[in-house]
Amino acid sequence: MRFLEEARCVNHAAAFDCGERAAVVTTRGDIVESEHHVCHIVVDKHGAALEARGDVDRPVYMRSSAKPLICATIVASGAADRFAFSDQEIAIAAGSHSGEPYHVDAVESMLRKIGLDESALQCGAHAPIHEPSAQALCKSGESPSAIHNNCSGKHAAILALAVHRGAPVSTYLARDNPAQAEILASCAELLQLSESDLIVGTDGCGIPVIAVSMRAAARFYAKLAEPDQFPQRFRAALARLCDSMTKYPQYVAGSGRFDTDLMRTAAGTVVCKGGAEGYHASAALGLGLGMTAKVADGNYRAIAPFVMDRLQRRAALDAEQLQALERHRRPAIRNHAGRTVGEIRVLRL
Repeated sequence: MRFLEEARCVNHAAAFDCGERAAVVTTRGDIVESEHHVCHIVVDKHGAALEARGDVDRPVYMRSSAKPLICATIVASGAADRFAFSDQEIAIAAGSHSGEPYHVDAVESMLRKIGLDESALQCGAHAPIHEPSAQALCKSGESPSAIHNNCSGKHAAILALAVHRGAPVSTYLARDNPAQAEILASCAELLQLSESDLIVGTDGCGIPVIAVSMRAAARFYAKLAEPDQFPQRFRAALARLCDSMTKYPQYVAGSGRFDTDLMRTAAGTVVCKGGAEGYHASAALGLGLGMTAKVADGNYRAIAPFVMDRLQRRAALDAEQLQALERHRRPAIRNHAGRTVGEIRVLRL
């Protein structure tokens, strides 16, 4: 038994096998300066793999790409209805917001509705991702607080679940808190796994974070095209989740960010959610496809070009939409004077 456990740990610690050739490169002038290897899988709504590269069956932390599963749990529990969360608030609960004023307003609204204030948030503080908002905060003489954390919407939603279930809000981050236990059980059910299949670590914001195979995660995203494939108790919640994210993508990320621009441009046909360390998950709803991608070195800058390339190949975006998203498809590398000196682009694999 001890030998099996040791082997399991070694397997989890092994380097990503993403193939020999890099998927995304960063150029400077006429040469390649950096390479990013990307593992990925695309599945249909039945879970059949249409393409895959690398070891897509090893456990990988979903990071913030798991937020839609967490949010669906909270909506399905009845907590979102009890506290009259708006669609914008559902979107921010599933998102990683940029700390813009309207994001802060939405999280404050959620906390008021559940009878708490910012002091209940245990996600830690960081400056707003949105640079103008960070500068404005600095000029006002205020320091960043927990509400500016990109995960504060999710934390407010988990607090709502804790209050709804009568669980202690002071320990809402703990794995054995009834709210977190319910979330982990629901995540396993939505992913068609047993709870024992989930590897649980601690995310950057303090909550339990799950690691599952990229295949299982892609299967979940593909099934969002037809929520009736999920257990009955989640169907309406998942439909509302997708509707909220696609109607209000600015609450899922923020101004100028890839997930927001992609969902806004796709106009209801794509749901997506990125995560830390170069993880990304997306669903092409009209085609019934789900995709997960993981940059081996964790550098998120490779995600947008790669995801755009795969969506283009699958005809998930039309020519006009691709043009509107061009700056994400081949991002420019600029020096401090603003001059373009290179680009990030996908190699044809």
